[in-house]
Amino acid sequence: MSQRSLVVTLLMIVGLAIGSFLGTLVLRLPAGKPVVLSRSSCPNCGRNLTPIELIPLVSWSVQGGRCRGCAEPIPRFYPAMEAGAALVPLWASLSTNGPALLFSCVLGWILLALGVMDARTFRLSDVLIVPLVIVGITASAALDWDHVLDHAIGAIAGFAVLFALARLYAAYRGREGLGMGDAKLLGAGGAWVGWQGLAPVALVAGLAGLGAVFLAQALGHKVDANTRIPFGVFLAAGIWIVWLYVPLRF
Repeated sequence: MSQRSLVVTLLMIVGLAIGSFLGTLVLRLPAGKPVVLSRSSCPNCGRNLTPIELIPLVSWSVQGGRCRGCAEPIPRFYPAMEAGAALVPLWASLSTNGPALLFSCVLGWILLALGVMDARTFRLSDVLIVPLVIVGITASAALDWDHVLDHAIGAIAGFAVLFALARLYAAYRGREGLGMGDAKLLGAGGAWVGWQGLAPVALVAGLAGLGAVFLAQALGHKVDANTRIPFGVFLAAGIWIVWLYVPLRF
């Protein structure tokens, strides 16, 4: 096994553990529940889980997807988050390496949590967005110091553009359209992709959102002007795609 393959494999193993933690964040942050100081427990019977029951993917598989105490099914959400986080380093490794790969993993893990959180609750937590901005500026400084100002401008511009659009929409329609979480997420994305990457992010997010709407309609779901859409999911996808395949090619 080459050194690069070993690094990617180790990152994937780390990703499994991080995915387990991200799953906890996604469920507890919107509910206002403690994350760090509270022990993991069965969502059905409330029994505290032992360390052997917390091995990512393995415990769920060995237990047949059921709690050892009450035998009730454990939601597939948990292994799905763990598997998703493990795939982040693998995907990132296809177009990045070295320090860029490590930063890409952090970006992918946080975007995964934000996207899933928005899909489930229509909320984007500042607890995840603020670190995303900080790490984004840090990454730009470490990888391309000469253009760090572009990334700082991108963070400000990303937030300002969606904030202005949200206010205009609210004034015109008399109701909220885009949430402040979306504006903050695009600002965080700007810290990673720079102001030059904001338009591609918006394009990818818009196309992905339209694709999701058309798919939902094709499956028989009613989608109209009053249907709530978790736009943060598509913004997260846009940031990830543009980070991997656009800025690093400049």
